[in-house]
Amino acid sequence: MIKWISKICNVKTIGPTIPSNYLDKQMENDVDYGFNQHKPTDEDCINFLNTKPTNSVLYIAFGSVARLSVNQMVEIAEALIQSPTNFLWVVRENEGENFPSGLIDRMSDKGMVVSWGPQLEVLAHDSIGCFMSHCGWNSIIEALSFGVPILAMPQFLDQLVDAHFVDRVWGVGIIPTVDENNLVTRG
Repeated sequence: MIKWISKICNVKTIGPTIPSNYLDKQMENDVDYGFNQHKPTDEDCINFLNTKPTNSVLYIAFGSVARLSVNQMVEIAEALIQSPTNFLWVVRENEGENFPSGLIDRMSDKGMVVSWGPQLEVLAHDSIGCFMSHCGWNSIIEALSFGVPILAMPQFLDQLVDAHFVDRVWGVGIIPTVDENNLVTRG
C-alpha cells in the first residue's frame, strides 16, 4: 500500500499502513509492506498456528532492535514452561546466546521458537489470543487492527508512551508489574 500511495500523491506515510488483504481486500495483491529486515519463517509459523485452537496462542515478539536481558528471557521461558498456554516466540538470531538452554526440549508441542516471523500474517491468524510486545508503534497498530490484546513490555523510547496508551488510555492490554531488578517475573 505504501508504494501505491506514493504513486498517487507526494506523501510520506508514518508507521504501517496495513495491507488491504488484511482489512478491506479492495486492493488486489496488497499483502505485505514490501520489505522485511529479516527472513521470515512463514510456512513453519503458519503450519504451527493452524494446529492450535482459536485464541489459544501467545505471540511473543520484541521487534527488530529491542534486546532482552538473559534474566528476562529466563523469566519468560520459565513462565511459558509452567503455563498451559500455546506460544510462538520470535527470538532473533543475534539474541540466541541469551536464549535459555534446554527450553526447546522442555516446551513439547505447545510452543515454537523462530528467528523471525511474518507478523501481519501471525497477528491476523485466528489462533492468536494475545501479543507480548515491546510496544513499537508498528506492532501496536498491527495488533489494534486485528483486535489482538497486548501484554505490553516496553524497552525504551516511544515504547514507554505506547505501552501507557495500550494499558491506561485505550484499555486494550496491560503492562505487567516489574520487580526491584526491573524484570517481569514468571509469576
